[in-house]
Amino acid sequence: MNKTFDYIIVGAGSAGCVLANRLSADGKHSVLLLEAGGSDRNILIAMPTALSYPMASKTYNWGYESDPEPHVDNRRITCPRGKGLGGTSSINGMVYVRGHACDFDEWEAAGATGWGYADCLPYFKRAETWQGGEGDYRGGSGPLGVTGGNNMERNPLYQAFVDAGVEAGYPRTDDYNGYCGEGFGPMHMTVSRGVRESTSRAYLRPAQKRSNLTVLKHVLVDQLILDGKRVTGVSGTHKGKPIQLSAGKEVILSAGSIASPMILQRSGIGPAALLSRLGIPVRHDLGGVGENLQDHMEVYFQFHCTQPVSLNSKLNLFSKFFIGARWFFFKSGLGATNHFESCAFIRSRSGLKSPDIQYHFLPAAMRYDGTPSIAGHGFQVHVGPNKPKSRGRVEITSADPAAHPSILFNYLQHEDDIAAWRQCIRLTREIIDQPALDAYRGAELQPGLDVSSDDEIDTWVRQNVESAYHPCGTARMGQGDDADAVVDTACRVRGLEGVRIVDASVFPTVPYGNINAPTIMVAEKAADLILGKPALSPLSVPIWIDEKWQGRQRPR
Repeated sequence: MNKTFDYIIVGAGSAGCVLANRLSADGKHSVLLLEAGGSDRNILIAMPTALSYPMASKTYNWGYESDPEPHVDNRRITCPRGKGLGGTSSINGMVYVRGHACDFDEWEAAGATGWGYADCLPYFKRAETWQGGEGDYRGGSGPLGVTGGNNMERNPLYQAFVDAGVEAGYPRTDDYNGYCGEGFGPMHMTVSRGVRESTSRAYLRPAQKRSNLTVLKHVLVDQLILDGKRVTGVSGTHKGKPIQLSAGKEVILSAGSIASPMILQRSGIGPAALLSRLGIPVRHDLGGVGENLQDHMEVYFQFHCTQPVSLNSKLNLFSKFFIGARWFFFKSGLGATNHFESCAFIRSRSGLKSPDIQYHFLPAAMRYDGTPSIAGHGFQVHVGPNKPKSRGRVEITSADPAAHPSILFNYLQHEDDIAAWRQCIRLTREIIDQPALDAYRGAELQPGLDVSSDDEIDTWVRQNVESAYHPCGTARMGQGDDADAVVDTACRVRGLEGVRIVDASVFPTVPYGNINAPTIMVAEKAADLILGKPALSPLSVPIWIDEKWQGRQRPR
């Protein structure tokens, strides 16, 4: 490890594995990928239906939680982040949502020049092998396998949910990652040939045979090494022993929206007041580091199912054994899906150009740990407003790299977010009450019909809302005259040389869905910026937007 590498990548997660592959591809550059965790080769990571197990494991999850959140009854909210090769892509729910075209145009309007939808679409395509093949919107030869599930047609509840949304007046969309990003339809997942398609599996494993790529696990990076205003390497520990590593060209932080700002702050890069309070010498005063934290929240709407068609009958040990056996030998059946196979994105009110509420439909009434929440059969939708205005922050609590940070999401701090939740609850009830679900819909278990007034909804949401696990924005991208921007539009840390941030930290605003897909896209695009390659040509394609969006909430 006395060798100087051209590029050091910190974090082998959703972005880091992409960069490791792309930066080492031509064989011209030596690349070192550092990961605090260990291997991801575990059957419970590989099997899609077992997603609750790695999420609950201290081996694969950092196990962060927020400070007491003042606007949700001072509850501490869990904030799982992946530890090990693949990072959070090895423990997440495998839902593949790129984001609406308007999300990336919003980024550009916020100062992320060159990151509009037309600029990002070719990188989404480059990343992907979509089960339906190449098209105007989808990729057909990328590293990341993306599928539409295998049970949409087998379980009638999936289609009934979609049909209910159409009956309620919303669009039907066959591909929310394509032309029509609004409406009800099948949900997509990062599963390939029945196996979880983490970035470790898709990007890193094919690249590890290259002699110019070195992967070092169990490295906890403490600080960046600075020579004046230039970053020249990193220091930390490898299996508990001190280590220093040198970068000839750049250090790239891809440790995620929680850990990347922590590394900067421990290095003396961040808000001067915070660093001084902790006794850390200020090397570079950069006020936006750790600020602008955003996340999605969700609740479970649960109902009894009046017919024995839900997955609740498959949650016993006997059924799990046969599901696991079929998956082990054939990589098929209920073991090969995350069970989120239908979904929706809707607008909560007129005057919105793109959706602000997301639904994941699950044909079971169950907890996130995979245990049933009722006796008998049921179904549920995970739902929440997905364009929050509340903002939080991430701060280190000491110079100790092993210390967990102080995380404050500030959920429901903004009054518009409270109003959005009231509308979300009411619209959800209206959708579930459509004729398409009459044959299956039993009693509303949660929230329960006694939760109906504004005050009752507000109280129930504060008591029951959970994170959807999409933290981002803590080192946001922007222009040079934006005092709160941490990186420029090439992901370079402002005011420093030799260091970039490439992960969900740089998002100016949270997209309208799950953030794994846009994180991979950011890494794909950043790889070209780092290597000085010309950007892929923008793709101007039509996008469906309700022509009367200013005056109506839904088309019918």
